Amino acid sequence: MVFVLMLTITIPEVKSFSGGLKILDLRRGGYTAQDVNTLLDVLGVEGRNAYLYHQIPVDMLYPFLFAITYSLLLAYMLNKIGKLNSSLVYLCFITLVSGFFDYCENIGIITILTSYPHNSIVLTQVTSAFTVLKSTLTSIYFVVITITFLVFGYQKLKSSTNI
Repeated sequence: MVFVLMLTITIPEVKSFSGGLKILDLRRGGYTAQDVNTLLDVLGVEGRNAYLYHQIPVDMLYPFLFAITYSLLLAYMLNKIGKLNSSLVYLCFITLVSGFFDYCENIGIITILTSYPHNSIVLTQVTSAFTVLKSTLTSIYFVVITITFLVFGYQKLKSSTNI
């Protein structure tokens, strides 16, 4: 529900002020200080406030919920395919680390928004790195869970044809 709230309300609200520019959270490949300055200039006071006071508070809930839910889902699926007690269990930490980087990203974005117009290049580079790490780990997780579902499906199909 938190994800749906972000996708349908808070992100579109911030984007309505952005002139078509992606907000920082959604720039999977990262961003530069110039990108940040351009976005924050275009957002204006109202858009920056929407970002800081509407989007970010909701996004402070999401990483925890994402990390726990998807870690448990992967553990459940690994158990279903008989691999929970193997070294594959460490894959469950992907979402926890991704959630950590999401919090780091959020803290960086809060700092960027509150220090506007005095944007630090180093802060932007570090925050951008957190965005890229979060996005990369999230993508890796979805590849892993997809493979796990495929293995589960294969095992079910194989066991149903060996009757």
